[in-house]
Amino acid sequence: MRYPAVAGRFYPLDKGALEELVRDCFLNEYGPEEIPEQGSARRIKCALAPHAGINVSGPIAAHTFAELRKDGHRDAYIIIGPDHYGQPFDLVMCSDPYVTPMGECRVSKVAGRLAELIADSPNAHRFEHSIEVELPFLQFIDPGAEIIPIIMGRQDVNTARRLADAIRSATEGTDTVVIASSDLMHYVPDRIEKRMDSAFLSRMLSLDIDGMYEEVYSNNLSICGYGPIAAAIMATQPSKGLLLSHSNSWETIRYDQDAVVGYASAIFE
Repeated sequence: MRYPAVAGRFYPLDKGALEELVRDCFLNEYGPEEIPEQGSARRIKCALAPHAGINVSGPIAAHTFAELRKDGHRDAYIIIGPDHYGQPFDLVMCSDPYVTPMGECRVSKVAGRLAELIADSPNAHRFEHSIEVELPFLQFIDPGAEIIPIIMGRQDVNTARRLADAIRSATEGTDTVVIASSDLMHYVPDRIEKRMDSAFLSRMLSLDIDGMYEEVYSNNLSICGYGPIAAAIMATQPSKGLLLSHSNSWETIRYDQDAVVGYASAIFE
């Protein structure tokens, strides 16, 4: 089992309190303001959701998971997050089930195919929060969800392309969706976050991978999961992107307008 690393800090330890917090994120004024009915549209190929403390970024993340709920339960949810802790892998998946206060998230059998193409080290996932924080939302919309958790130690375009190729090969013929886990600019004034993140998101929604990397490298953007976003888009090859919400920590919790973190939710069809 991969046990929780940030329960009690990024979200409550208690199952009931966590479920209530996730529900409140859906109903929040910065969230979708509803918990939609379960659907079966199957139009979403990949998605973006933030991964900060649930009380801070959760209402933005709820937009993504509301759309996934409308889209229907999948056989597997691939979640790609950045490595915040310096693990010695370019790419690494986890074949152990992730556990949250809401229960166990089993790993899909599709992970067995993927493990033939990239490294598998549950220990490398031990401290990483970028996948863990998405799981209470996923468990809320699909209690039986099975996942394939992947973290990226390197986020250059070649590594993202290698991961995308591996995902396409491993998931051929399966009903899967890819979720990229990323926050946006970190600890900059609200007005700077809005301007710089909007430019990056414009490239992302245009499916302009080279343009995304140009924004990140040319402007030294502190977006933590641009590699997972690129890999998700390249793996699933959508035809369009839709921004669901773009906000920041000043707007969601009114904390320090001069040092905000940006958050966005999006889906790609």
